Amino acid sequence: MRGRRFEWAAIFLYTACPGDGGDTEASTGGVASTTATEEATVAGPTGSPGSDGTAGPSSGDEPTSAGPTSGETATTSGGPTSTSETSTSETSTGATSTTASETTASETTGPGTSETTGGGQACESQDHEGKATYYAADGSGNCSFDANPGDDMVAAMNTPDYMASAVCGACVQIDGPDGQIVVRIVDRCPECESGHIDLDEDAFPMIADKDLGVVPITWRYVSCELDGPIVYRFKEGSSQWWTAVQIRNHRNAIAKLEFKNEDDAWQDVARLDYNYFVAEEGMGPGPYSFRVTDVHGNVLADEGVPLVEAGESPGAGQFPACAP
Repeated sequence: MRGRRFEWAAIFLYTACPGDGGDTEASTGGVASTTATEEATVAGPTGSPGSDGTAGPSSGDEPTSAGPTSGETATTSGGPTSTSETSTSETSTGATSTTASETTASETTGPGTSETTGGGQACESQDHEGKATYYAADGSGNCSFDANPGDDMVAAMNTPDYMASAVCGACVQIDGPDGQIVVRIVDRCPECESGHIDLDEDAFPMIADKDLGVVPITWRYVSCELDGPIVYRFKEGSSQWWTAVQIRNHRNAIAKLEFKNEDDAWQDVARLDYNYFVAEEGMGPGPYSFRVTDVHGNVLADEGVPLVEAGESPGAGQFPACAP
């Protein structure tokens, strides 16, 4: 399905993380993975040129994909911690926002409600040309999401289209030689060129013979098919003096996070390449008023969001799916 041309409404402000960025290494079909820290000032996702590389079949070696590497504690460095720490230290809470979310579209949902919208609604009219390979993904990686080995429909985005974490959590519909799938971006492929997507090894056979290792594809961004509201995840070490927030369970890619400061004014929060919005001077003790904007200009506003260090607080609403 083709929708209106995909326009990204916000400019991401990228601030270099003083800690170890810990870029993920991906083991792909013929792609040599390396670890490097990259800094860039980027805009939201846009169309990317095609990629016709000639990578060979995947080697079958042990996967090298991993989450951000361990660094100093978040309160001193702001750097990412290990994936294992992220997945084991998190504690969920039942706290909810005190007001319903507000959107620029017609959708509003109350606290604690859950809504399902058909996924696969195209968020752009122009296809990207590229290629697909595969690696042993587990749901973790540079986007700092928790590992979820049972979810095969995940992938790593090439570095140019990763755009310093701008596409983390976004969904991509891929057309391959033998089929079509929708995957969620959870990681970055350091050596992949524009247009290249590195799939979970169990997702690749859904679009092509796995023995091929690398195949041509076309792909486009679509709204994710999911239930429930967005979720605010506070990083380990977050406090009133250093606060890092990640948006999870979002239908469309995230463009901006703001919080209401002590002057009762909305203040932008810089997004770092490991997919956390980090207020280096802190946001205060909370509870917080947050305003989240997706790449299409839809806005969700939540009040009364408690600070849950290394845990989650649900919002009240969800973004509308892209119009077909």
